[in-house]
Amino acid sequence: MSSPFATPESQVSAGFHYFIYGWRLILQRKLMPFVVFPIAINAVLMIGLIWLFFAHIGGLLDSLLPSWLEWLNVILIPLIFLMILVAFYFAFTTLANFIAAPFNALLAEKVEQQLTGEALTDTGFGELLKDVPRMLKREWQKMWYSFPRLIALFLLGFMPVVGQSIVPVLTFIFGAWLLAIQYCDYPFDNHKISFARMRNALAQQRVMNFTFGALVSLFTMLPFVNLVVMPVAVCGATAMWVKEYRRFFLGESSGEFGGGASGSTLIISNNKPSSNHLVER
Repeated sequence: MSSPFATPESQVSAGFHYFIYGWRLILQRKLMPFVVFPIAINAVLMIGLIWLFFAHIGGLLDSLLPSWLEWLNVILIPLIFLMILVAFYFAFTTLANFIAAPFNALLAEKVEQQLTGEALTDTGFGELLKDVPRMLKREWQKMWYSFPRLIALFLLGFMPVVGQSIVPVLTFIFGAWLLAIQYCDYPFDNHKISFARMRNALAQQRVMNFTFGALVSLFTMLPFVNLVVMPVAVCGATAMWVKEYRRFFLGESSGEFGGGASGSTLIISNNKPSSNHLVER
């Protein structure tokens, strides 16, 4: 029997559902204290990087633009400005994710506890501190997964026609996939599920996860709204984990994700993701 989320259309709907559900979750009073930390980190980093950007943009433009190319200022300055802006955006995203990783993991834990009524075995601030090195190692794994592919896309951008037409689309698609990995990873990592297994699980419902990541990407581009997107994405991704993946990975079925040795298929119920409704048939 096939899953209700097997078709691309239903997976797109599911991606929207979990992103919208993330907005509902951040308004929960019990979760509010854990939502504040990622927002505060985002705000401080954004203010600092905006100040650095505008304080040094003039000098960077002068240093990157040779005097013998001054006649191309009209064309090159906007391109260099855009390149520096993209670099600052990735610096902000990378730095924010590294610093906020422990707080995002704690938020994912509290969201899962609220949705399922079950607490993780190892909880508390002391246990969180012990897990910080593992969390930072996980962030490095995500970074090393993304950098070679981003560099390849950057180099493809210099190719005539392809660089101006296909590469921007590929970059957006890959960026959406990276954001899905980034935020879905927190609940997976809380249960110490390997990075490779997590990626494989998300790939089984790629359209749903791409839709979720694309929405996160689009809202990240909106001023002020982007300050709250991080906790929204963590909450939505955790709701996705609870309903789509949790039962399988916590040992209630066997085999690799997507149908194991028993030949079972993972079926999703139509109930709201307020508890674990992932069932096997």
